[in-house]
Amino acid sequence: MTTTPQTSAQGNPRIYRLKPELKFPPKPTRTVTALVNAIAPPAPKRAPLPTPPRALPPRQPLPTAVLDPARPLLKLGLDVHLEFIMAVVQQDHANPKAPRKFTREELVAQVGQWVAEGQQVVCVQESCGFGFVLHRQLVAAGAQSFLITPIALNGQRKTDKLDARALCLRLSRWLEGNRDELSPIRIPTEAEQQRREVTRRRQFLAREIRCLANRGHGQVAEYCHVKLTHRWWGPRLWPKLSTLDPWVLGLLAKLRELILALEAQLQELDERSKRGCKLRPGPKAWGN
Repeated sequence: MTTTPQTSAQGNPRIYRLKPELKFPPKPTRTVTALVNAIAPPAPKRAPLPTPPRALPPRQPLPTAVLDPARPLLKLGLDVHLEFIMAVVQQDHANPKAPRKFTREELVAQVGQWVAEGQQVVCVQESCGFGFVLHRQLVAAGAQSFLITPIALNGQRKTDKLDARALCLRLSRWLEGNRDELSPIRIPTEAEQQRREVTRRRQFLAREIRCLANRGHGQVAEYCHVKLTHRWWGPRLWPKLSTLDPWVLGLLAKLRELILALEAQLQELDERSKRGCKLRPGPKAWGN
């Protein structure tokens, strides 16, 4: 507050009147960067260069049915087992027939007979770990065969007959144009299957080696209260385990024999995959 003198009527100059003091906000301090930007505004940021799209392999078409409206149509829903195959047949748009149990040879022979009679045969089965042997035999017999991803066909009541009937009805609706009923998968060739088996067998061998190695770690920890080193079965570390209990050392020796045999198979697979690997053009930075 500031005071200003004011003369009164009695002539007393000591009477003051209080006035509020005006406060102004402090002036903002400008940094050097702000001053430079005020004098010369910064250059606009460059837009990032568009990254080229990743080259993807061409998408392979999924299998589709090829039907001749002038020929009768048989639709087969197959619930496949190793010992038998439960089949439900539907003739054109009629009601599905009663389920029948076939062996693999009997089913292939029956399909061949239907095809010889001039009927179109379309089969469907779930991809359930039995490979593609039955599929290839049905195709060789003249049928159109489809494998689909496993789906929940029924509720709590689940039997082979109900599953085969549900597959047959889904196949009928799928052939009529409802593509949401089935999800067919692409069937690999035998050469593709054999190439896949190299990788899968390698993973299997590596998993078994880890299992046996961990078994050795657990036995030594249980009976000797000692921690084994990594790759204890190797030629450099194995002689150092001679101080262990002879009984435990005998257990480790048997595990070591199995691990070395599996490693020999693993090395053979690695060499085979290297020999079969095709040379691909590398980036230019590598001097190609």
